[in-house]
Order: sequence, then structure tokens, then C-alpha cells
Amino acid sequence: MTKPILSLQNIPCETLGNFEGLFLNDGFDIEKVNTRKHRVPSDPTQYSAIVILGGPMSVYENSDFIKDQIGLTQMAGKKKTPLLGICLGSQIIAQSSGGTVFKGPTKEIGWYKIMIESSGSEELFSGFDNSTPTVFQWHGDTYSLPKTARILARSDMYPQAFAIGSLIGIQFHLEVTEKMIQSWLRNYKSEVVSEKIDMRKMIKESAVYINELERQCSLVYSNFCAKFSL
Repeated sequence: MTKPILSLQNIPCETLGNFEGLFLNDGFDIEKVNTRKHRVPSDPTQYSAIVILGGPMSVYENSDFIKDQIGLTQMAGKKKTPLLGICLGSQIIAQSSGGTVFKGPTKEIGWYKIMIESSGSEELFSGFDNSTPTVFQWHGDTYSLPKTARILARSDMYPQAFAIGSLIGIQFHLEVTEKMIQSWLRNYKSEVVSEKIDMRKMIKESAVYINELERQCSLVYSNFCAKFSL
């Protein structure tokens, strides 16, 4: 019997999004854990793969539920369990692997171009039409990475995707749908106001880029599954 996928959700509005349908269509069961209310599993070998989702909290706040996810990530690396970390999830991977998470000088919120490295185009981002796709971002923290990390993509400001053994970190959000973006604009309204985000511009750009983002998510999903023989 195929082991389930573990999804660690750190805030209700940040979900698996596009990834959920992809996993379900391939016949996986998904075990969803709200990390703020329920215990984070400690044994990664119970799962085919683990996905750690985003959230507005910071790794360096040293919350217990973050520490538990760091412990699980370290064990997943030792046991070679595939683990995909998105945004906060990527920062948890960085911290758990010997890197350092810190507040970046500038927040990236909205649609931004990234640059895919040659190593990324050969594996995680194989099949992308170009090496500078436009993706959706929502983060203020960033990280330094250990020497064992292979950077797969970057922006002008920050590393954007990396691999450390069975651990894959992606700083941006391939999983979002238009409804998720609208939800984030509501849930993170105070940040939208303080950062002077042009909501109308973001919504207009979302209509332009969202279908391609869904296609990119499907490609990354397929490449992730192929890499780890899921």
C-alpha cells in the first residue's frame, strides 16, 4: 500500500492549493496536520513525502511547533524521505540543515521574475519554457544556505530554490490559486497596508499569470515525483 503524503499547515489560509489535486489524482492519501493545534509527527518514514507549507511566522521566533518541524526535517534528511518546503517550509529546511534564517532587507510580495540555474533547469524546473519565469511571492525572511545546498533558482535579491539531499526548498508560491491570493490579501491586510501593496495591480497581474503558474506547479510536481520515484 502506498504511504500517504504528510502536509504540515502552519496557518489556515496557506494550503496545498494546486499540489493537493495533483497528489490526489495520482492516488495518494493526504494526512493534513494543523501544526498550531496538533502534534507534528516525528517519524518521516511513515510517509511517501512531506510538504511543509508557508505562514507569516518566522523560524527565529523559536516556537515549539517550528522546532518540531525542524526536528522532523532533520530526520527526513537522515532517512532520505522526500520533503518539499514552501516559503516558511524552505526556511525551516535551511535552518535545519545548518543555514541561518533572517529578515531580508526588502519584502517580495506579488509577481516577480526569478532566474533558474542550470542545475534547476535539469531537474526540478525541467520543462519550463524559459529560465526567467514570473512567479508569486509573499515573504520577508530569507536565509543563508550550508555548503551542501545546491541552488536551483534565485532572484536579484534572494536564493529562491535549493536542494539538500532529499530536501527541496522553494521560497516562492507555485501552489497558489486566484482564490488563495484574494484570501491572503484579506488575511494579511495589515501587511498589505503597511507595505503599500497595490491590491488592484496584484489581482490584475494574477489574472495574467495564474494559468501559467498552475502549469509550472504541475511540472515541478512531476519532476519532484520523478526524482524520488514516488
